[in-house]
Amino acid sequence: MKVDGGLRFQATGIAEAARRGEAVGYDGLWSAETAHDPFVVLAQAAAVTERVELGTSIAVAFARNPMTLAVVANDLQTLSGGRFALGLGSQVRAHITRRYSMPWSHPAPRMRELVLAVRAIWDAWNTPGATLDFSGDYYTHTLMTPFFDPGPNPFGPPRIVLAAVGPLMTEVAGEVADGLLVHSFTTERYLREVTLPALALGAERAGRGPRSVEVGVPAFVVTGRDEEEMAAAGAEVRRQIAFYASTPAYRPVLDLHGWGDLHPEAHRLSRQGAWEEMGRLVDDEMLNTFAVVGPLEDVPRLVEERFGGLADRFSFSRPDLVDDDRWREILAQFHR
Repeated sequence: MKVDGGLRFQATGIAEAARRGEAVGYDGLWSAETAHDPFVVLAQAAAVTERVELGTSIAVAFARNPMTLAVVANDLQTLSGGRFALGLGSQVRAHITRRYSMPWSHPAPRMRELVLAVRAIWDAWNTPGATLDFSGDYYTHTLMTPFFDPGPNPFGPPRIVLAAVGPLMTEVAGEVADGLLVHSFTTERYLREVTLPALALGAERAGRGPRSVEVGVPAFVVTGRDEEEMAAAGAEVRRQIAFYASTPAYRPVLDLHGWGDLHPEAHRLSRQGAWEEMGRLVDDEMLNTFAVVGPLEDVPRLVEERFGGLADRFSFSRPDLVDDDRWREILAQFHR
């Protein structure tokens, strides 16, 4: 199983964090789009690393159009020497329409078409004599002049990875993506009974094998060096679980386990900003269902026991707990 870490935006120190991540043995370093642009972070990381994979986890797809995504991903593929993965997510309607002032409709079909449009643009650049001629229900790209054509990428097109929670978006990932980013608000049971069957259905529709799409899991981890650190980590993860439980789009995960009644109360408290009180809604059973809980040295084994055979890579980033040599040993256990 591959193991991934995170890179965050900071005024200084991005390059050093990327170097360190590669040196301690991460297989991939991913940057999320929250308050900053993940592509800026990864451009710096690409310049100072040689081996580690780099990707967005995630960039907000519907805040952009296929051409802007194709351009920035193609550039990062070149800068990284072929190590870049374009990780995309839909976000939710309120953020797309009210924060980004962009259109929202039918997220799964729109995402499918967006990915196909990006690939059509890359094909036009990488195929000598090809013309750009993509027309769909949501996106149309029919103009590409030599001045705006970067030409073939020496490393080929980047991989595309899609984030998904519900079955429809997961099917899209199986049909058109190279990888699936499972949401952290998931469980082993939901992955086994809902996510992977939907992924296989999409892959079958496209004439692909059921394991042709790489599965990455960024599950919650509660760990530490002593009881105090474990308790602090547990409290933080409880708040995160409750936050996601308050989101209507994620309720099906709760429903599968019979916890659907938690959603209305979590949603009510979230509207009040009562984050501490929300965290107390998550009992020990729910915490242990959503999170890998255990001492730091046991985390690789616990991850393998829970997700071995289900996931190809796992995200785990707590290098602040130990020195680099010890962290390198812990990461190496994922490969063993």
